[in-house]
Formats: sequence, C-alpha cells, structure tokens
Amino acid sequence: MMRRVLTRRRGEGLIPYLFLAPWLIGVLAFSAIPIFTSLYLSFTNYNFIGTPNWIGLRNYLTMFTDDPQYLQSLKVTFMYVFVAVPLELAFALGLALLLNRGIGGLGTYRSLYYIPSLIGGSVAIAILWRQVFGAEGIVNQTLGVFGFDMPSWIGTPGYAVWALILLKVWQFGSPMIIFLAGLKQIPSDFYEASSLDGAGRWKQFAHITLPMLTPILLFNAIMQMISSFQAFTPAYIISEGTGGPVNSTLFYTLYLYQNGFGNFQMGYASSMAWVLFIIIGVFTWLAFKASDRWVHYDN
Repeated sequence: MMRRVLTRRRGEGLIPYLFLAPWLIGVLAFSAIPIFTSLYLSFTNYNFIGTPNWIGLRNYLTMFTDDPQYLQSLKVTFMYVFVAVPLELAFALGLALLLNRGIGGLGTYRSLYYIPSLIGGSVAIAILWRQVFGAEGIVNQTLGVFGFDMPSWIGTPGYAVWALILLKVWQFGSPMIIFLAGLKQIPSDFYEASSLDGAGRWKQFAHITLPMLTPILLFNAIMQMISSFQAFTPAYIISEGTGGPVNSTLFYTLYLYQNGFGNFQMGYASSMAWVLFIIIGVFTWLAFKASDRWVHYDN
C-alpha cells in the first residue's frame, strides 16, 4: 500500500512539468539557445554559409579600433537616448499634471494620448514621418508661412536625427499613463496642509509631487532608455536602410542589421549585439545605483 502511494505521488509530481513543457520548450528554442549561440558566434567569423571560424576577440577589437562607422553609430545612439528620453518624460509628466486637474472627459483624453505609444513604432508611422518632415512636408510648409526657409529635415545631416527624436517624444502616451496613475496615489492631505502653510503650486510640485513620483520616474526612465537603445524601425524606414544622410541617423541597431543581414557578417553582428546588451546593463545598473540619492520611498 505504501509503495502505491509513493508511486502515485511521484507521478503527480511530474504533472506540473507537463503543463510547463510548452513554455520551457519555447524558452529553450526561441530564447536560451539563440542567446548562447550568438555569444559563441561573436567570437567567430561567420557568413551564414560556411562553418564559423573561431577568431577570439578580433570582432570586439575591430569595433573600437578599426571601424569608424561603429563609433558613429554609438555617437548617434547616445545622442538619441540622452536627448529624446528626458524630453519625452518631461512632456509626459506635464500632460499628466494637466490631466490630473480634474478636467472632463479624462478617459477620452487618456485614450487619445496613449494611441501614439501603440502605433509610434510602426512602419506606417515612420513612412508618414518621412513625408511630414520632407522638403515639401507639412512642417516646412507651416514654417514657411512664418518666413522660415527650412531644408528637408530628413535630408540634412544636422536635422535628420532631430526628426527621429521628435518621433520618440511623440510616443509619450505610455509614460504619461503611468505618471497619471502615480499622481492619483498622492494623498490630497499633503497639498491641503502645504496650502495652509502658504505653499504655492511650484513649491507643492517641487517638494511634494516630484519627490512622491521619483519611484515612477525611475521606472519610466529605465524603460524608455532601454527601448530607445533598441530603436530600429524609424531609422531604417526614414533613412531607407542607409543611416543617412552622412550616417546622421545610423542607429546602433541599424548598423548591427547592416552587418548581419546586409554584409552577412553574422559573427561581427553578434558581437555588436552583446556589446549593446552590456551597455544597456551598465546604464540600468548606474540608474539603480544613483537612485539611492534621489528616489524617495514611503519608508
């Protein structure tokens, strides 16, 4: 009798793993195996056709010592991330503060402002953006009414990346919704007490709203930073896959794509992917490390 009970219990212990099997197989087939394969390929010279040829750290050395386009892609990407993300968060927070003032139709405004976050990264919006910021686009036509003679934004090296930055800022809906949820959690007693002490709106924002929102600000900053480092579609569509003009929109991911699927240098592209993974990890760690100085929690 005891043997039957033990056998039944051992059999029952396998049932959860049977239910988890589809997920485990998916993780292994589509995540774990490709990740470790790319790590191996990053130390090889591989062109999709032949056998990977082990070359050690040569790909990583080439990136930083003998590839000026790689350094340009880093420069463009860093500028995009550290300009677009603060602007996007500032714009999202400003709109969240306006929507939090009890205006009518809040649900409608929330939905309308969230739509850019859903469609902003699509191919269709990138094509539309290319038309809007072209030489004869609606932006230049509007500026021409006020006497400004502007060149094509996407055709001029000094302006092209700014068109992509504006597209990123336009996708403010997701952080705005999170900011708005955070504002709803701040007790109104804080504002009432500060008003009795003579605090104006600016002081209330600086000493109550902003400190109470710092955990949410940290979350939004990290999430938007990661997504910005991984941005690909807008640069690819607007520059037609070239990163032009004059490599001014050569995002890191676009150059990785050019090497991997354009030049068939999959080993080099894999090493670029792992460097990007390290860059994102380092900046995320720095953000959490610095948060001890400016993020305030309830305790």
